[in-house]
Amino acid sequence: MDGSGFRRTGRQLGIHHQSVANWAKEQAEQIPEAPVPAKVKAAEFDEIFTYIGDKKTESISSPWLIVKRDAF
Repeated sequence: MDGSGFRRTGRQLGIHHQSVANWAKEQAEQIPEAPVPAKVKAAEFDEIFTYIGDKKTESISSPWLIVKRDAF
């Protein structure tokens, strides 16, 4: 049911949308934390284009990669 919201999923299952939201929250709480490396050289983001903080910062953002300019 990819792309369906809680209300639509509830209607399709014949249950209240809050029951769907409660179930989703319970399931999400059981997911283990994702491992994070101690040091990150580059991070990739999908479908994002924004500045980090103030436009006068040394970081730039594009839909594909965020790079600190003095990192290389």
